[in-house]
Amino acid sequence: MDGPVDRIAHPWGGRTPYGRHGRWPTRVDTYLAPGVDPDRVQRWVPAASVLHSDGDAMDIAVADGRMAGVRGRADDRVNHGRLGPKDLFGWQANASRERLTRPLLRVRGHLTECDWDTAMEHLAGRSRELLAQRGPESIGFYTSGQLYLEEYYTLAVLARAGIGTNHLDGNTRLCTATAAEALKQSFGCDGQPGSFDDIDHADVIALFGHNIAETQPVQWMRILDRLDGADPPRLLCVDPRPTPVARRAAVHLAPRPGTNLALLNALLHEVIRTGRTDRDHLAAHTVGFEELARRLEECTPRWAARICDVPAASIGAAAELLGTADRLLSTVLQGVYQSHQATATAVQINNLHLIRGMLGRPGAGVLQMNGQPSAQNTRECGADGDLPGFRNWQNAGHVADLARVWNVEPALLTHHAPPTHAMQMFRHAEQGSIRMLWISGTNPAVSLPELSRIRAILAQERLFVVVQDLFLTETAQLADVVLPAATWGEKTGTLTNADRTVHLCDKAVEPPGEARPDLHIFLDYAARMDFRDKDGRPLIGWHDPQSAFEAWKACSAGRPCDYTGLTYDTLRRGGIQWPCTAQCPDGTPRLYTDGISWAHPDLCESYGKDMVTGAADDEAAYRALNPDGKAVIRAADYRPPHEQPDSTYPFQLTTGRTLYHFHTRTKTARAPQLNAAAPDVWVEAAAGDADALGLEEGDLVEVTTRRGALRGRLRVSGIRPGLLFVPFHYGYWDTGGGHGPDGDVPGRAANETTATDWDPASKQPLFKTAAAALRLVRRGDGSPAPAPTTTASAPSRAGTAPPTAGGPTALATSRDTHPQDPR
Repeated sequence: MDGPVDRIAHPWGGRTPYGRHGRWPTRVDTYLAPGVDPDRVQRWVPAASVLHSDGDAMDIAVADGRMAGVRGRADDRVNHGRLGPKDLFGWQANASRERLTRPLLRVRGHLTECDWDTAMEHLAGRSRELLAQRGPESIGFYTSGQLYLEEYYTLAVLARAGIGTNHLDGNTRLCTATAAEALKQSFGCDGQPGSFDDIDHADVIALFGHNIAETQPVQWMRILDRLDGADPPRLLCVDPRPTPVARRAAVHLAPRPGTNLALLNALLHEVIRTGRTDRDHLAAHTVGFEELARRLEECTPRWAARICDVPAASIGAAAELLGTADRLLSTVLQGVYQSHQATATAVQINNLHLIRGMLGRPGAGVLQMNGQPSAQNTRECGADGDLPGFRNWQNAGHVADLARVWNVEPALLTHHAPPTHAMQMFRHAEQGSIRMLWISGTNPAVSLPELSRIRAILAQERLFVVVQDLFLTETAQLADVVLPAATWGEKTGTLTNADRTVHLCDKAVEPPGEARPDLHIFLDYAARMDFRDKDGRPLIGWHDPQSAFEAWKACSAGRPCDYTGLTYDTLRRGGIQWPCTAQCPDGTPRLYTDGISWAHPDLCESYGKDMVTGAADDEAAYRALNPDGKAVIRAADYRPPHEQPDSTYPFQLTTGRTLYHFHTRTKTARAPQLNAAAPDVWVEAAAGDADALGLEEGDLVEVTTRRGALRGRLRVSGIRPGLLFVPFHYGYWDTGGGHGPDGDVPGRAANETTATDWDPASKQPLFKTAAAALRLVRRGDGSPAPAPTTTASAPSRAGTAPPTAGGPTALATSRDTHPQDPR
């Protein structure tokens, strides 16, 4: 399948079919900037993708000191050479003329350029004042899922042991907190059980709230190649929208939003009722099955059908698929994590694998997926509301061990409450106890719920806001200090993807102007603050990415996420899955191949939580429940969502992602091919709902909830009736609207409408269960909505929109380098 392909019109490229248990054939995707011939490329620099969680390995082309393109790495375990649209085109944002190149300081109400010394001294001086006047809990840090491991670890040390604050979290709270919490609830510890290689071996792949075709497009390519090969897997898709996955599924369930737990309870009920459980596995490796079976006795498909608005027969067909699978692979993402009873639902998916014994074998595993390229690193390094190395904040021995690694007194790290989650940090800032908030690599003025509230918090005169970013985002416009950061391709560091694969990203080019790597900024701050360990030596003893990585290895030693067998040199040869030690130098493809490893009360990262209240269980309760350290099967009862449709707000509103954009578009909107594919916000509604309101494709409509409103063009799609969908990527930086809506006219950001509400256990915000109203603002001019036709947003009526295409500038080459597997 050699030759150029429009990778906007054909985002997943051509097929290289292979059969079950075969090796996924290699296909190397390459994109070079127009006018750049391959012989002009002077260097190819190894890296991995930074615009999703897949960890696609690639090489960056460098010509004349500038990035000139990318190509997939043929020998890497994750992608076998393939790249998705954001991989192929997103790198162009690095060269945007809108990059920040000098620090900014707010002077008399206006952001003004200054030098680095002035900006950093102002930041350090304000920190010292707050520590002296209000103590360490007056300072909070809110970081990203897009920095490097070395940067998160440095931030964790300076925040927890330098400042001594408990207020450190990442925007991973919005996308992956439930994944981590569900793994801790079931297995006692974070860590992805499965592997992307399980796609090669599974005969059933169940995708729960996971539009993998748009969020991890390279792994969708892998599934497509299996579907076109011999002995293809059967797919179960649980999603209220007609995603590309749904179109290829053997069974597609489109439940009413907020009812995921009822559906999972019915599926488990049927698997248990039909005797399709692995009794030997249950006895050897789990506790809690009897309680689960008892609690599910009345959760029949007919019961769930009434709640979920899904036919009971379809629920039965899905249960048959799950119960008869020889090797079952399940994947989970935001359709579960950002919805009602998120942790409880994700735990039931773990339960499905525990009761069926579907763990630790090729093709039998669960992938509680991530949404960002280094979300796993925030969790490992303690930059997301946990302690580094998956240590347990309630376990005094774990706290003492971390204090030993950092050479500080344990009392400095001991708190009487868990590390503060992001939603609570913003509440503390609203109430005045947090007086300084340092925001790195994220844009909460677009991505957090109930934006009018978030803008008001960030605009408070008493709150000192520091923003560290590439561009003058909506959040940066509200800051007191803005620090220009270098990004991927302009610095060196490691990323760990959703299946525990660690990649090294080497520096390819210089950052623009005076922009600096995040690690450099954190080290500069730590030096100015003169943080010391208990012996008077500098608290942070490293000085560059490689020495920071070595320090992290020492922190990870003997922990579940053990990196001690990794070096920069070995990672330059390709990605490796942790744990990687001297005993397993090639990494660990799957966890739990021989029982449950880290659930013992002395070892576990968490003693568990009440999934209704979120209250943490204590050590005594956990020891009584699980003295031998087995997997815990936890039951949960369905409860209705907090906000229900009514006569004023008759619809449900869900928000989400599209294939061509990432987060708040600060990078992808500056890649012309990606932006042209989805240039503005849209609102999706079902054909029947549009007809009932007299609405047509392309009309300007307004979505209103109890929090606020937004406007966008209407896309009439195949979404389930009664549901509206809005992509959350769109803010105001490219509309002339500054950091928010222009006056009293509703804006376009989806989070103007979402609720300040979160899952009690994972503390992840709920973006998918708001009640909403829909009305016409103005008739369209005959043009379709600015929504792609290649994705879940495809129009339901043929001919209403021209096919999405990228044209000549979106042509990428693909080269098959191995014969296709005939099996």
